[in-house]
Amino acid sequence: MTGVRIDKWLWAARFFKTRALAKKAIEGGKVHYNGTRVKTSKTVETGALIKVPQGWDLWEVEVLAVSDQRRGAPEARELYRETPESQARRERETESRRLANQAMSAPPVRPDKKQRREIQRFQRQRPEE
Repeated sequence: MTGVRIDKWLWAARFFKTRALAKKAIEGGKVHYNGTRVKTSKTVETGALIKVPQGWDLWEVEVLAVSDQRRGAPEARELYRETPESQARRERETESRRLANQAMSAPPVRPDKKQRREIQRFQRQRPEE
């Protein structure tokens, strides 16, 4: 197989659950193929660099194989290799998010009726100009 549409490849590589979600991300300009935005009909070839958003992370992968069939996760991981820079960046950002979430503490209890009214009153106040 020489080439496959990028939406099919992203779906087969398990970056997106459905081809419709892959198509939506591509049309929204989120997916970059060799550094440029692409259309859904773009043909994927081996050796290409693709940037794919996944939740909070941005994956930068090199295409190793081309497939238009969705297989199991271990086989899907054989279709691409993540660049070392991308992997280091994702790990660094994950660690910083974990530390930021750890620093924020949840309130010990829910506010009662009086406290809720005070919060709402505070939120309605406008800064004096």
